[in-house]
Amino acid sequence: MRQALLIALAAASDFLDGWIARARHTTSKWGALLDPITDRVFVIVALATYVFIGALTTGEYFTMIMRDLATAIGFLVARFVPSLQRVTFRARWAGKITTTVQLLVLLAVPLAPQYVRPLVIAVGVLSVWAIIDYTLALQRARATA
Repeated sequence: MRQALLIALAAASDFLDGWIARARHTTSKWGALLDPITDRVFVIVALATYVFIGALTTGEYFTMIMRDLATAIGFLVARFVPSLQRVTFRARWAGKITTTVQLLVLLAVPLAPQYVRPLVIAVGVLSVWAIIDYTLALQRARATA
């Protein structure tokens, strides 16, 4: 139960932080860069902990972080391709939905383990969608840059 409370508090504070920053127009370039990084670190550490205690398999772990790995690789590649260096990376709905379902998995492990496998499968499907969506958005941005 403590695990679920910690995850719920982390998700709520992340949502609230973003909402306040946008509502008060106090967003910053550093905040836009650090927020998704800290979100990913949190999710990856939580998932690794679940693998360590045997609540998730290694395959489920990699399914859960597939989109994050692809996004990180894409970001690094884009920084080295001259025509993409000016492209601004923004959160997209496919990624937000994937992140939401990832958080549901983190909550399901301690609260409703019977839903973990179907939710992990959903994360896998959503991750493929998000990877395709981000790739297409990057191609469109590249064409207009």
